[in-house]
Amino acid sequence: MANMSASVVCFVLFLATTAVWGQGAPDSLRFLAVGDIGGQTLPPYTTHEEIATAVEMTKIADKYSPQFVLELGDNFYTFGVTSVTDRRFNETFEKVFSAHSMQIPWYIIAGNHDHYGNTEAQIQYSHVSSRWHFPYYYYRFNYTIPNSDKVVDFVMLDTILLCESSTPAHAPTPAQQMQFLENALRSSQATYLFVGGHHPVYSVGSHGPTACIVSKVLPLLYKYHVNAYFCGHDHDLQHLQTTHDGVTVDFIVSGAGHEVSTSTAHLHAVPSDSLKFHWADSHAPGGFVYAETTTAHTTFYFIDSNGKSLYSTTLSPRVPPADIIG
Repeated sequence: MANMSASVVCFVLFLATTAVWGQGAPDSLRFLAVGDIGGQTLPPYTTHEEIATAVEMTKIADKYSPQFVLELGDNFYTFGVTSVTDRRFNETFEKVFSAHSMQIPWYIIAGNHDHYGNTEAQIQYSHVSSRWHFPYYYYRFNYTIPNSDKVVDFVMLDTILLCESSTPAHAPTPAQQMQFLENALRSSQATYLFVGGHHPVYSVGSHGPTACIVSKVLPLLYKYHVNAYFCGHDHDLQHLQTTHDGVTVDFIVSGAGHEVSTSTAHLHAVPSDSLKFHWADSHAPGGFVYAETTTAHTTFYFIDSNGKSLYSTTLSPRVPPADIIG
């Protein structure tokens, strides 16, 4: 063991601690979280980085049998799709994530590049593909942790519509989405409560914190004791954490599905001591997050497309606010 590199030791420890889960342990809810997988505008409509990420996600899925995938926006670069029959659905998504282990529900939200095209077509594609779940711009879904009565709630947002100064005629207004968000969070009695959006709350990457999300969404994350907020947009992997009035919220950035950006332009724009982990290795084509949720804890594993386990962090179950609506 003494002659092994630190990265190899880390990966061995990762395998050792997750081997039981890889056999499909009956008491865990498992899922993948990835953003910014969107390939490229011109043929072959994919990139080397996207394919490499898909290959490693498949290996993890083959081994650990996740129940679903969170896809955090920018599904199709650079200008989204034109219609529900756009070939990009097949060339950039279906053919790339084609393994049997990836034929599980994918919970989709839109990113800014998706809004350059026909976002309604992506919503309609939910009626074409059995695994593409994108019922509306924002929505809520939940899972029960196996062999328990404990629920995990997910609230998915359209941060582009939420933060744009003008809203397209066919789309809901920011006020409508904020009302949905508060209602969803207020009514949740879940053991774990997660929110997903394309734009970060906090990030040290090239885009950095999103002022609109910090001002509008973050107070509700604290108020309703949300465990974690997932996002993409910055093309790296990050874990940040902040605490307000005794409530801790974790921020999981998983935007390396298509390429890796090494920028830390906003390193000093996030709260002091909030950054727990940042990865952006130009020698690795991409990365993603694998999550294991039990009644006792949730663990997030950050993995690059070379198969290296980079980092992990564990969260405790939430205690809903005392005045929560059942």
